Amino acid sequence: MALARSLIRTMSTVRTHASLKPVSTEAAPSAIGPYSQAVKAGDLVFVSGCIPLVPSTAQIVDGGIVPQTEQALANLKAVVEASGSDLGRVVKTTVFLKDMNHFGTVNGIYADFFGEHKPARSAVEVARLPKDVLFEIECIASLKN
Repeated sequence: MALARSLIRTMSTVRTHASLKPVSTEAAPSAIGPYSQAVKAGDLVFVSGCIPLVPSTAQIVDGGIVPQTEQALANLKAVVEASGSDLGRVVKTTVFLKDMNHFGTVNGIYADFFGEHKPARSAVEVARLPKDVLFEIECIASLKN
């Protein structure tokens, strides 16, 4: 127990390395915990999980899987663009679904969203997502032109 408390106190002095640049934009919901919307590291940007919160209200979008997927993707786009990248440079996404039965619907929205671009992707069903949403997505994008 004393070791755990000591470790926590040590961790509280951790500073972001100068080579890492946090990304923040008001065009997407603020982080709802102790993390950044995204972090630039070298030629890559790592975008945290985006859930379907409306940026202006921080409320979950109403209406089920379709509007939740569309809102989370819009939030992802806003963070990717705030980093200086764009959707055509997304390298990898990870999709988290509350219910894999929504995969077909989500896949169609995702395909329309990315168009001809097809990043690498994983899609997994999870027991629960933050704020009990139905969909979350994170990505890694290139910053190279």
